[in-house]
Amino acid sequence: MLPRYQKVKDHILSHIGSGAWPSGHRVPSENELVKQLSVSRMTVNRAMRELTNEGLLVRVAGVGTFVADRTAHAHPLEVHNIANEIRGRGHEHAVQVLKLEAVEPKGDVAASFQLRPGAKVFHSLMVHCENGLPVQLEDRYVNPAIAPDYLSVDFTRTTAHQYLIEVAPLQEVEHILRAVMPTAQIRRLLKMPEGEPCLLLQRRTWSGGVVATNSRFYYPGSRYEFSSRFKP
Repeated sequence: MLPRYQKVKDHILSHIGSGAWPSGHRVPSENELVKQLSVSRMTVNRAMRELTNEGLLVRVAGVGTFVADRTAHAHPLEVHNIANEIRGRGHEHAVQVLKLEAVEPKGDVAASFQLRPGAKVFHSLMVHCENGLPVQLEDRYVNPAIAPDYLSVDFTRTTAHQYLIEVAPLQEVEHILRAVMPTAQIRRLLKMPEGEPCLLLQRRTWSGGVVATNSRFYYPGSRYEFSSRFKP
């Protein structure tokens, strides 16, 4: 005889396997499953915890539990539009613009642009969501010389990537990809549980013979992956 928590797991898996609950679908709450299946809260909690550990569900604090999207991935060497990537999976893209400002760069960012002391660059901070779930935190610095109108663009209607490609065609790109532990702010913005690492893609681009952008893109480790296939 199957244990009760396994019956709950099978109930959830049957809905995922049949396509009734596609990737990104919000799973009924623990209270709802308790009522539907006539089992205890402890039983439901164990089932959902195990499915989360197995990578089949994603639990977002204060939001809910969702069917994991195993296809959320990108090529590590490509410069791509996150909105097109999300829509290409048949999902809904939305963006929250948190900062859009002129700042005096510090440290490595300042050094990368090789500007005169006191010169400012444009800075934007945005969260990109897929079906309401954050999948990318975009922290971008832009050389005003190559995109003077950057601060006046409505990035809820177009992405920074699309705008910059149009005004500053790429000449060269540098990528560094690594795993890091997010700060409390990054964890909050990406709705990540404590202790989960994130993927950090650092990117510098050149256009017109100068450094055009210096950006950091953060991705939740459990909800995103980079992959590639090539012939040597």
